[in-house]
Amino acid sequence: MAHFEKATGMRDWLNQRLAIDKVEKVMASEYWIPKNINFLWAMGMVLAITFALLLVSGIFLLMYYQPNVETAFDSVNYTIMQEVEFGWLWRHVHAVAASVVFLIIYIHMLTGIYYGSYKKGREMIWISGMLLFVTFSAEAFSGYMLPWGQMSYWAGMVITNLFAAGSLELNGVVEWIRGDYVPGQAFLGRFFMLHVLLLPLAIIALIGIHFAALRIPHVNNQDGEEFDFDVESKKYLAGKKKESKVIRFANDFMSKDMFVVSIFLMFFFYLVFWQYGFAMDPVNFDPADGLVTPAHIYPEWYFLWSYEILRPFSRDVGLIAFAFAQVIFFALPFLDRSPNVAAANRRGIAFALWFWLMVIDLIVLTAMGKLPPEGIFNDIGLYAALGFFVLWIALPIITKFEKKL
Repeated sequence: MAHFEKATGMRDWLNQRLAIDKVEKVMASEYWIPKNINFLWAMGMVLAITFALLLVSGIFLLMYYQPNVETAFDSVNYTIMQEVEFGWLWRHVHAVAASVVFLIIYIHMLTGIYYGSYKKGREMIWISGMLLFVTFSAEAFSGYMLPWGQMSYWAGMVITNLFAAGSLELNGVVEWIRGDYVPGQAFLGRFFMLHVLLLPLAIIALIGIHFAALRIPHVNNQDGEEFDFDVESKKYLAGKKKESKVIRFANDFMSKDMFVVSIFLMFFFYLVFWQYGFAMDPVNFDPADGLVTPAHIYPEWYFLWSYEILRPFSRDVGLIAFAFAQVIFFALPFLDRSPNVAAANRRGIAFALWFWLMVIDLIVLTAMGKLPPEGIFNDIGLYAALGFFVLWIALPIITKFEKKL
């Protein structure tokens, strides 16, 4: 009894200073979620769990990694993989999570597009989510440099060359980023600092902003139905749970989230133990050598679609196309002129066709980005890149004439 009174007294003390009960209600027990949403809405929680796996495994790897051009490669491929007990496990977890997180991000993005979760007051949810995507991309790229293998070195060389801005030849900017004429110790040290400190802090901050933006207009639902959350939540609290169209975030919706997370973790650890090779490029098991260029330089699979948009064109046109591909998704809430907030299959054939053509186009671009730019592969990549631009130009036109449901 005395322990209970002490715990109650401590809770009251914290409540007076941090309002923990109020925060718990606002963020969890009285944060209302529509009932009519499917498992795809759990992807946000799956992303949070995957990011946590990246953080924890990254901390363990950080204990033995050496950010030096002379020792980085051996510290990863010899010390961590062979000398440290279970070091191989932490590296596999980190590598697989770094790849799988983008699969979940793309599913999350495409779900938002399909169900119109960027429309009608939800623009900041989409924009903050896209900022997270960009920051995760920078985090992945900086991490790819750290093993200091052949593909790390040459991918860093190619990507940083983009900052020369084509015929503008801003080579001083490239040298400033690298800290030298070619990737070296300064380059590795800078990307190490970005990867382990600045970018993770930015991701954590953006997750907070994304969740805050999600909290205000409430999450969308698969039917695009709008209803009064105050009225529906009062029904729920009055015991009329069957009549209410909402459920609590905690612990009603959280239990659904955890079920999806459990399925995901089975898939994830299957990859970690038996199929981890897909997340580790064989070329990167050779030490970095600035005098030997790999036969075919390409980024990780999650960057291939935008890389392929750059590749078929001349240097300047390719850079403009690449820049367009990086920013156009931010403009989606403003390019979609339709008054409807509904799933693509309910909005009519035009938008549904646009959505599936975009998905197919992104898959084709990804496949072509991994192949050498020669023969028919180069032609397919060119047409897929042109198709990407045509689809985005067509979006405001086809949605402007969409009839209101």
